[in-house]
This record gives sequence, structure tokens and C-alpha cells, in this order.
Amino acid sequence: MSILVTGGAGYIGAHVVRLLLERGEKVVVVDNLTTGAANRIGDATLIKVDVARDEALPKLTQAMIDEDVTGVIHFAAQKQVGESVERPAWYYRQNIGGLANVLLAMEEAGVKNMIFSSSAAVYGMPPVPVIPEDIEKKPINPYGETKLIGEWMMADAERAWGLNWIGLRYFNVAGAGWNDLADPACLNLVPMVLDRLAHGENPKIFGTDYPTDDGTCIRDYIHVKDLADAHIYALDALNRGVPAHRQFNVGTGLGTSVREIIDGLRAVSGWDFPVDELDRRAGDPPMLIGDPQSIAVDLGWKANYGVAEILQSAWDAWQAGPRAIKVPTQS
Repeated sequence: MSILVTGGAGYIGAHVVRLLLERGEKVVVVDNLTTGAANRIGDATLIKVDVARDEALPKLTQAMIDEDVTGVIHFAAQKQVGESVERPAWYYRQNIGGLANVLLAMEEAGVKNMIFSSSAAVYGMPPVPVIPEDIEKKPINPYGETKLIGEWMMADAERAWGLNWIGLRYFNVAGAGWNDLADPACLNLVPMVLDRLAHGENPKIFGTDYPTDDGTCIRDYIHVKDLADAHIYALDALNRGVPAHRQFNVGTGLGTSVREIIDGLRAVSGWDFPVDELDRRAGDPPMLIGDPQSIAVDLGWKANYGVAEILQSAWDAWQAGPRAIKVPTQS
């Protein structure tokens, strides 16, 4: 028996794979290696394929049969909000088409359990400071729309052929559980700041006129190792039976602004680096903080790390890598 992790060579997926391997699971990783790397998955079996392509379906189906897959954790998707606004049709093809192939393969192979990597982007701009799962969903960008449609697809598959699933809606992920699993893609705020510093450039703040205390966006930041742990909690819940709820927020319930993240990185690096303040990006809501009560009650999961640990682990992992930042001597 094995667990199949799509996108398992990427940032979050590789943390899940490592935790699964550490507890003795057999793991199969499906990844196109666009942003992931094969050396991040340890002893897991790698199948190199893009789940969104037509040729992926027979490969996925056969892999599930050959490897005796009992559950799937699905990460493989595109995730840049701004890019989704610029290339909506491509995002639909990648995110919806890829999920459709995975679900079709599961149906053909008789695999019933699925953990879906959803997103807080399904909520859009809700009229409450802390968001419960049952609030009306109004995504404001194509990325969020693809994640909400993904949840609809799984609900439809549940009705049609008995898919047993959980969707995890999370917010901003950062940090590193191990130094060799730092975020390699530079698509999230923390690695984007570190990447610019490594290039000798000023980090950028997109939008300083939001209706927040310091004018910058506020997000619920979660440590990547906490998030990986939540996926395994969810998978174990499916193995125990059908859960009371299908969708869960994964977060801390606390908000941190972009400016506060910048200040935190200044503290851990010991460098008061400058930043450039630019106009807002398309599709960014001012505030996203999730209520994590349901996952605590139903699955027994809670976050173990805060923003300080997130930023310290992110800095340590970056400095342990090939592009360590040379901090100038402070006068």
C-alpha cells in the first residue's frame, strides 16, 4: 500500500512526503519538476508527469494500480494570484484539468481517499475579520475560483462514486521544516523578499493603502511543517471514516501584515534593509485570517509554530543553501 502525492517534489509537498516517509509509509510522488526537485523526495518513487496533460490520465491510473495506492494528497497546481488574473484560461486548464485527471484516475483505479490542497483564496473579501468555513465564498481572482471549483468537483465525485475527501484551505505558508526543504519557487512573500536580497535588490511591498493598521495586506501565516502535518492528520481522519466536515481552515487564527513580515525578516537577518513601496497587485484582498476551530475540534490539529519561528527557519534554510545572503556590516 502507498500514498500518492501530486506535486510532492515542491515546497509543501516535499514536507508532506518527508513526514510520511519518517513514519514508515510508502510514498509515490507525481511531479513535473517545474518548480520541484527530485532530490527533495528521499526514497519516494518518482513519476515525472504533468497532471494537466492528456497523457497523464493513463499514467496516473496505472501508477495507482501498480503501487497499490490507498490515498492521494493533491498539491499539483499553479498558485500565483497575479498570474491567474493575467492568464485565466491557462489557470483553469492547469488547475481544473489537472484535478480532473487525478479524479478520473482515482475512479478508474478504485482509490477513494483524497486530501485536496485548497486555498483561503476561495473566500475572496469576506465582511468579517476572522473567516469561518461556512461563510459565503466569493473568490476575486481566477486562482481562487479554480480552488473553489475543485472543491465542487470533489463534492460531485463524492455523490457520483463515493469519493471520500477533505479540502484544506490555508493562507500564507512560509518557513522550513528542514534546511534542505526551503521554499525554492519564490512565489510567496518570505522567499520573494529573500530572493531580492540575494540579488542585491530591494524587496517590494505591493500596496500600502489597504484598510489595515499599517496600510499593507494582512494574512494568516502558517509554518510549512504545521501545514504538512495537517494534511497527514486529514488523511488519517479519512482512514478512520467519513468526517463530519469536508473543508477546514488551516491556520493560526492570527494576522500579520506584510510590513510586519518585513520587519521580522530585518530582525532575524540583523539587517535594516530598504524596501520599495509599489501600487497594489490585481486580485489581492486586504485581509485573510482563518478561524481554525473546526480542524482543532474535528481532527485534533493545531499549529505549533508562530511567525517568529517561521521567519527564523526561513532565514536559516536560505542561508544554508547555495544563495546565502551577505549581510552588510551595520554602521
